[in-house]
Amino acid sequence: MLKAGIIGLGKLGSIHLRIYKESRKIEKIYLVDTDKKALKEPGLPAYSDYRSLKDKVDLVSIATPTSTHFEIARFFLENKVPVLVEKPITKNTQEAKKLIRIAQKNKTLIFVGHVERFNSAYLKAKETIKNPLFIECHRLSPYPHRSLDISVVLDLMIHDLDIILDLASDKIKKIEAKGVKVLSSTADIANSRISFKNGCVANITSSRISLKKERKIRIFMPNKYVSIDYANQSVDVYQKQKNKISQQNLKIDKEEPLKKEINHFIELVNKKSFDISSAQGAKNALLAAAEIEKIIKKS
Repeated sequence: MLKAGIIGLGKLGSIHLRIYKESRKIEKIYLVDTDKKALKEPGLPAYSDYRSLKDKVDLVSIATPTSTHFEIARFFLENKVPVLVEKPITKNTQEAKKLIRIAQKNKTLIFVGHVERFNSAYLKAKETIKNPLFIECHRLSPYPHRSLDISVVLDLMIHDLDIILDLASDKIKKIEAKGVKVLSSTADIANSRISFKNGCVANITSSRISLKKERKIRIFMPNKYVSIDYANQSVDVYQKQKNKISQQNLKIDKEEPLKKEINHFIELVNKKSFDISSAQGAKNALLAAAEIEKIIKKS
């Protein structure tokens, strides 16, 4: 049985808390938040300083603003406490690289919360995807009134960048991007076109000023087209066969992606794994996001 710490009890941190409480592999949970009003869970020890957990926990979830990720994650990695940090891993790639080096030096797990990788629809669809030629993504949401310390690129688009890099499996050749500030001091709507060295092209649109929610990705291959709806956890496959187009709706065993992600993290901790592949993937997604932001600022 493990002792878990949750740092940051906002919307996402509260979901982490619920999932840890449901886990049979967690025996005790410690809470940390600088806002005392957030520490309202009866019966659970609560602190305002994350350093108070140093010798109390076997693992931590970090669900604080992005600007604090590096400082908090570094503290726990240096004290050999496995870390799950929500995306983006840090505010810049320099910090991400430093965290990975610290994790390697201390042989301690760092795991990054790119939750779409644990979406049942994506996992099922990935079985049918090979050599994508064109990828189209739309991730839209109403104005969130949170995560406004970062742009829509780091808030929303980074989910799709992580998945696209996973699917394209090659180095980026060229990035084009446009973005607009509407309600905050950073871009609230952005579009990017990414070309890979193997010829694959991805077109990504992200908005946090939409009237509706949408999280979809479409992947085009020779004689095949796969459409994934992350929110509904559904997959449609269209395929050309003897001059006809067949359509198949794949059967999905729907599960809560964040729950799958956290349970996977717990399993890695139990196995005493210090795998850094999750952090490496998150760093690569952050690198692409940083380049997109740079292009947007220039334009």
